[in-house]
Amino acid sequence: MPSNYLFTSARLGFKLWDESDLPKLTAMNADPVVMEFFEDVMDAEQSTAFFERMKKEYQNSGYCYFPVEEIETGDFIGIIGLSLKTFKSEFTPNVDIGWRLVQKHWNKGYATEGAKRCLQYGFEEIGIKKIISLTPIINLNSIKVMEKIGLIKAGTFIHPKIKDNKRLRECVMYVTPE
Repeated sequence: MPSNYLFTSARLGFKLWDESDLPKLTAMNADPVVMEFFEDVMDAEQSTAFFERMKKEYQNSGYCYFPVEEIETGDFIGIIGLSLKTFKSEFTPNVDIGWRLVQKHWNKGYATEGAKRCLQYGFEEIGIKKIISLTPIINLNSIKVMEKIGLIKAGTFIHPKIKDNKRLRECVMYVTPE
């Protein structure tokens, strides 16, 4: 395994965040197609805040949404990983698994492959007992990934952080089997 990866899957390398990742993250977060199921694209300041939050989350817990590369090319494909959700709801705090990929890396099975590896990392290396995944109910591609990685639908809810956005507010939650 190349020394710059914390862990790998068959085709993907999961890294710790470093300054070279910030421009790639910023470009991905500014793409309106990538950000279709978020309230808006992120500007450079918001991406920097996300970058800093992920570095701090890793320092505090041993996990975050990791920057991910194709091992063969070293190309940044996006972010996949785990993050603690603490917004006010009946099911938080809880660890969420999520992914966001650069468009040119869609439909290659990377989200599924990376998410499976992150579940393994969370359970076996961190000792997490339960992992959830959340998305607006209209995000059918992410729901397919949730099902492919073995998560089970637990229900729908109105997301408190996006309750004023009629298009995105109704979300679905999937959970790891008990």
